[in-house]
Amino acid sequence: MSRRLAEGPETDATPRRHDEAVAVVALGSNLGDRAAILDAALTDLARLPLVTHVKTATPVESVALTPEGPDADAPAYLNSVALLTTRLAPTVLLGYLHAIEARHGRERGVRWADRTLDLDLIAYGEVTSDGPVLILPHPRAAERDFVLEPWLQVDPDAVLPGAGRVADILARLREPS
Repeated sequence: MSRRLAEGPETDATPRRHDEAVAVVALGSNLGDRAAILDAALTDLARLPLVTHVKTATPVESVALTPEGPDADAPAYLNSVALLTTRLAPTVLLGYLHAIEARHGRERGVRWADRTLDLDLIAYGEVTSDGPVLILPHPRAAERDFVLEPWLQVDPDAVLPGAGRVADILARLREPS
């Protein structure tokens, strides 16, 4: 196996070589056979090089979001979270996520459009990055209960770097306005 997969390009999101980290990947689908697409994507994630363990949450359904807010007229999303134990560099992992999306029919054209598969790298250990290729943690993760709820299923002690305990963030999101 090439060391370049573990190293990736030099960025502020590159951990030391050979360190394992837990990457949090959010999965979503609102077109086609959503459950089958998520299952196939999870199989693809488990087959990635330098991924030694995958733990997944039970999917939850959510309303599609647009820049204007929730869109009840759009097809509903099926969402889950997977924790990947990996030595892949974050930027390399992101490239694999994009390739898996494409393999499952994801078309990148219109932002916030309906999609067969959406894979977002939410967090990668304690790594933070604000580079042009990768922002970690995901900039909108703390606003999305459909990410936080399944994340808590697989890791009740989860912490979103820079934002705090996922349980506390989710509780604040659910507070009445």
